Amino acid sequence: MSELRFEVGLEWSGSGREGAGRIVTDDIELEYSTPASMGGRGTGTNPEELLVCAVASCYSATLLGLLRHTGLPASAVRVEAAGTVGGYPARARFERLVVSPTIVGGDPARVGEYERVAETAHERCFIGRTIAGNVDYQVGWVAVEPMPVAA
Repeated sequence: MSELRFEVGLEWSGSGREGAGRIVTDDIELEYSTPASMGGRGTGTNPEELLVCAVASCYSATLLGLLRHTGLPASAVRVEAAGTVGGYPARARFERLVVSPTIVGGDPARVGEYERVAETAHERCFIGRTIAGNVDYQVGWVAVEPMPVAA
């Protein structure tokens, strides 16, 4: 079994919530800080958004792969994702993360099948599985949009 490694570089300056940082990977560079809602600068992204993005991006790729594998029509997926932090500020913790996919180019008459595949993707997304047990990770609504009819 192979081991995969993912490396990033981070830099943070300033004190606590007033500080700001920079994330550097092989392909991108992002600014990050504490969100304004938590008393921080609110510039760039933040660790909370990055956690939601990690789960949602894994989920979307898993979902589209499963849709193609099962033969359900889909040209793309869009995912709305929301994370909830509770207990702020005394004992802040991520409590819930909900992914709500829209299947683009699907067959609305088969929404039940899309919902089952959406749940399977939820179970198979390995980053989602990593947080499950610590965070209430769930699938929200599943929407299906048909391909637009060419004029």
